[in-house]
Amino acid sequence: MAFDRTDRISEEVKHALDRIIRGSVKDPRVKGTWSVTRAEVTRDLRYCKVRISVLESEYRPELMKALKNAAGFIRRELGREVDLRYTPELIFEEDKNMEYAQHIGEILAQEEKRKPSDDTEE
Repeated sequence: MAFDRTDRISEEVKHALDRIIRGSVKDPRVKGTWSVTRAEVTRDLRYCKVRISVLESEYRPELMKALKNAAGFIRRELGREVDLRYTPELIFEEDKNMEYAQHIGEILAQEEKRKPSDDTEE
């Protein structure tokens, strides 16, 4: 039962963080195609691990630096938007799932090119 509660809170925090970062963070380093893929709030609601996925690799380092620098501001805005007893401390991490999926897609495409066509087989 406690996990259902933290899952609901995590999902609400995820959506709120996306709105806050897109609407209130005015740092010019926050650019490109990115998304908040996951927010994991601890059971005691003290910490929240926020995973950010960035499509363009050239924007990743600067975007992550900007979010880490703005973590206090984002936390304050989160406290105003989401009604929780404690506003969790935000820990931003890069989500590399999209990059990994793209890498796997490239490997599969290479293997497909090396595989002999069905016409040569009997």
